[in-house]
Amino acid sequence: MSELRFDGKVAVVTGSGHGLGRAHALLLAERGAAVVVNDLGGALDGSGASAGPAAEVVELITKNGGKAVANADNVATPEGAEAIVRAAVDTFGRLDVVVNNAGILRDKSLGKMSVEEFDSVLAVHVRGSFLVSRAAFPHMKEQAYGRIVNTSSPAGLFGNFGQANYSTAKMGLVGLTKTLGIEGARANIKANAIAPIAWTRMTEALLPAEFEAKFTVDAISPLVAFLAHESCETSGEVFSVGGGRVARVFVAEGPGWRTDDLTMESIRDNWDTIMTEQPYLQPTTLGQQATASMQAML
Repeated sequence: MSELRFDGKVAVVTGSGHGLGRAHALLLAERGAAVVVNDLGGALDGSGASAGPAAEVVELITKNGGKAVANADNVATPEGAEAIVRAAVDTFGRLDVVVNNAGILRDKSLGKMSVEEFDSVLAVHVRGSFLVSRAAFPHMKEQAYGRIVNTSSPAGLFGNFGQANYSTAKMGLVGLTKTLGIEGARANIKANAIAPIAWTRMTEALLPAEFEAKFTVDAISPLVAFLAHESCETSGEVFSVGGGRVARVFVAEGPGWRTDDLTMESIRDNWDTIMTEQPYLQPTTLGQQATASMQAML
């Protein structure tokens, strides 16, 4: 079987000074991509900054014969996002792949979480992914090619105590991914998201200790690289990945129940039918869901 490579391709990986992003950058570079290693170099809560982490990854890539450049701009600002994309285009002449991986944690239960703690997490995860993707989009459209991989989370898909900000951000990225997939289709821009389970500095306080050996960051990056490869035609999807397992995650709608006289009491009396899951509908666009709802009325 032929090896999947990225020779001649240029990738931006945000938050790639540590953990998952570092593993993504190293694998893409190993397979021939020129990589912009972006990392603000701050603490887990987003405080502080250092050019060290990104520079260390670049040094490792270049020592192994790869091509990379470090970037310490902030994904959460329009100027920072533009500078990240410009680093790719100015240094390597193009941009083919964006892996939106940058993120911070400010975990607290809802009653103790401040507005600033909520907003700051959404700013990096959602706003940052939007801004970098928006900055990259014109370049990808001009060359009629691009791959975007966003980083969601099981916490966003299924919820998690003490992470109202993080869960909201990670589910928001699912909607962003699906819309990017739709809007990029005519320009051959594919967008997908991963929901990884891995032992990193962001999850070590959340996951049991036995996860460290089995759920490594290296078991996540192959999926990211495949979704970023030109041979991957899938778009607008979300995948759970961890410990060697990959699975598609999708939103589905049950068959439902309909009446011409909807009341609170009729809903109560038919709740079991409303909660039925099979046969389910799995629309890929808002239009498909609306059409299915309209057909149910006929």
